[in-house]
Amino acid sequence: MKKYVFWLFCLFAIALPVGAQTLLVVGDSLSAGYGLRKQEAWPVLLGERLAQAGYGYSVANASISGDTTANGLSRLDAALAASKPAIVIIALGANDGLRGLSLRSMRDNLEAMVRKSQASGAKVLIAGMQLPPNYGPDYTQKFADTFTEVAKTTGSALLPFMLDGFAADPGRFQADGIHPVAGAQTSIVDNIWTPLRPLLGKPQKTRH
Repeated sequence: MKKYVFWLFCLFAIALPVGAQTLLVVGDSLSAGYGLRKQEAWPVLLGERLAQAGYGYSVANASISGDTTANGLSRLDAALAASKPAIVIIALGANDGLRGLSLRSMRDNLEAMVRKSQASGAKVLIAGMQLPPNYGPDYTQKFADTFTEVAKTTGSALLPFMLDGFAADPGRFQADGIHPVAGAQTSIVDNIWTPLRPLLGKPQKTRH
């Protein structure tokens, strides 16, 4: 698996324009574009917005459907070595919560991912999630608080809820009620953009 990730990023790097920096997304199905065409997923749309705004970043999407924070941590070293990102967006935790996994382990995994990313020289944005109320008020609150705690402890940027603004609208989700439709992907980009913008620095060029 590590060899596959390495060669995947090597191929990606060959196509990068000279001088471009990489923004690495490490997530689950919500970032991998489950049920969507490849070009409809929010990381692709984020790359387009970065280009439109004049930023010299290319987006490498290392998201895998079904991944937990433990899965993400296990493959992070290979992804960092291959892409050498300037910014890492960590969008994991949803599957930990939906499976009722240990929140302490989730917190430790997220913090380890942030520390590894920072040690590689990257800035980090944590994209948090929330659980439906049927998981109970105690677990759901502690789950949401975990992202805030990790961001505060590590000095990372934070988006508290990746699906903010449309999570309660069934029409913005696929038939499974979990994965956003193509039309909702721009809303995710809008949510990501606000905390991401301060990490980007100045645009390399201004578009007219």
